[in-house]
Amino acid sequence: MAKKARSKATSGGSSTATARVKLNDRDKKTMGELHGLAGGVETAAEKKRDPYLDIPSRTLSNVKFNKAKRFIEMGNLTNRRQLFNLSQAKAYMQTMLVAKGSKEIITEGKTASLRQLFYMLKHTIKDTKEETFDDQTESDAMIEDLEVTINALREELHVFASNRGSIVGPITLIDSGDEIDCSRMGSGGYSIPSIVEPYVMQFKNNRAKFVLHVEKDTVWRRFNEDKFWQKYNCILMHGQGQPPRGVRRLLHRFNNELGLPVYCLLDNDPWGYYIYSVIKQGSINLAFESKRMAVPGAKYLGLRSIDFARCELSPSVQIRMNDSDVKRAKQIAAYPWFADKKPWQKEIEQMLKNGFKLEVEALMSKNISYVTETYVPQRLQEQDWLD
Repeated sequence: MAKKARSKATSGGSSTATARVKLNDRDKKTMGELHGLAGGVETAAEKKRDPYLDIPSRTLSNVKFNKAKRFIEMGNLTNRRQLFNLSQAKAYMQTMLVAKGSKEIITEGKTASLRQLFYMLKHTIKDTKEETFDDQTESDAMIEDLEVTINALREELHVFASNRGSIVGPITLIDSGDEIDCSRMGSGGYSIPSIVEPYVMQFKNNRAKFVLHVEKDTVWRRFNEDKFWQKYNCILMHGQGQPPRGVRRLLHRFNNELGLPVYCLLDNDPWGYYIYSVIKQGSINLAFESKRMAVPGAKYLGLRSIDFARCELSPSVQIRMNDSDVKRAKQIAAYPWFADKKPWQKEIEQMLKNGFKLEVEALMSKNISYVTETYVPQRLQEQDWLD
């Protein structure tokens, strides 16, 4: 009898603990949208109609550049996803499964990684050999579809990605109640989490005057080791190449909430230009999140097409452009947000004329600390950047 009583108490305690999770206003709104999806299926069934979802199209043809806001926005085009359409049934089912999984983790007051959610939802459909998801790329795509359908950030669905990017500088972050002094993070810096929303992360004791975002962690380490952030009183960040959403969201918050200028030190190649475009205007695939991620005032500090001659670099640092590079550069030049900017057109034309691209590390052929002691300080002093 005692054993049974303990078992019942344990079971009851677990249930009560889950029930005690109190949803905040943001979670209530997200849950309301998720319930709305389920309600749509119920309504369609009652009326004996085909359940469907209208998913906003995440394509270039459905993206426009808002000149007033200076970032890209999603248009009104949608793709209808129907349950009783044989070619769409699996995608419909997958979307609803992701909604169900998100509801569960929000209800429990927990979070899940993209990988964890994939395994939570992956199983063999009863009486078939069909898997709900064959690999994570399928569930990741459905999460993005769900985000744009109910107008909620992935983070508002309590889903996060792996940490990518680091930060160091004169600011204290409050992360889930813990104080993180970013001026005391050593050589590796503080790893930027995927979820950096105000309800998780707050700012305290900011002494920085600007943010310097560099493309790669290797270049970031040079700046950190040389204590650039200490000498110039700035926040130093990187995103390991294409910055993940947590990094972009944090850049947006630093700029909008603290009023800190954002400068980007990126490679002189089409990929570096694209990274800047994503930071400044937002990405085409995630245009629905531009208002919460884009930093329209961000400046491109370098590397520039004129720097080979201006910095008197050796021909050995040149990286010959291939056909794919040329094609990509022309595509970027044609982006509406670059097309009418003469400095950017001149920049891309000069790179194509050069026939080669340059990495930021090329500056280290001059001196290992040339980029931190000469190049960036001169660009900042002269306000020599592209907008």
